[in-house]
Amino acid sequence: MSVLIVIPARYASSRFPGKPLAELTGASGQARTLIERSWRAAMEVQGVDRVVVATDDDRIRTVSEGFGAEVVMTSADCANGTERCAEAHAALGGGYEIVVNLQGDAPLTPPWFIEDLISGLKDATGMGLATPVLRCDGSTLNSLLEDRRSGRVGGTTAVFSGDHSALYFSKEVIPFCAETYQDADETPVFHHVGVYAYRPDALKAYPQWKVGPLETLEGLEQLRFLENGRKILCVEVEARGREFWELNNPQDMPKIEHMMRKMGLS
Repeated sequence: MSVLIVIPARYASSRFPGKPLAELTGASGQARTLIERSWRAAMEVQGVDRVVVATDDDRIRTVSEGFGAEVVMTSADCANGTERCAEAHAALGGGYEIVVNLQGDAPLTPPWFIEDLISGLKDATGMGLATPVLRCDGSTLNSLLEDRRSGRVGGTTAVFSGDHSALYFSKEVIPFCAETYQDADETPVFHHVGVYAYRPDALKAYPQWKVGPLETLEGLEQLRFLENGRKILCVEVEARGREFWELNNPQDMPKIEHMMRKMGLS
């Protein structure tokens, strides 16, 4: 099946303006922009036919083309990454059997997360959309809880049924856990990895739907699928010793740089 990875990137982030162009320094001491690191992560994925950056901003286009990325210019009216992916896929003439949305704030996404995601959607013929989830250890869960106690909107958590169909996604930590976990403990909480794989019919339908109350309250684009009765497959992925965190706020930059140094990522 033909696979396209789209990296949607916008400059005007409310929580972190200019985020795609923020520079992260890796273990080698070399600084690279967030958008470049996300593109490099996408280029490591096996079985992909094409990788593009989708943006409405000339600054992001210039930087992206400077490090060798193919860029598709999209409308400033796109409300989120899914709408931008739909527009980019259409601008490229469509035709891809799976479109992956690798959001430009996840430079620590290892290639097997995306490979397992693509494989999961290929096997789930009745699903139009899939997304990865990663079981939290105590350290990650405690970081998520600390963000909420500090009033920061950080990572997203997911709950799903026995057949791995999503029940809900939230920026709150769900399900509620009364127990306290040590850093290395396995927990019942799943961190949602902000990557999506769509079949083209589901992606095409998405911009036609109205924004619902849950998407509005949570600020989570995937809830539009659930609010319109579409199933989402949650694909459980394995860390394999890698740490994962998304860059949601400026305060996340030192944390991610520390993880990169710890894991030896240049």
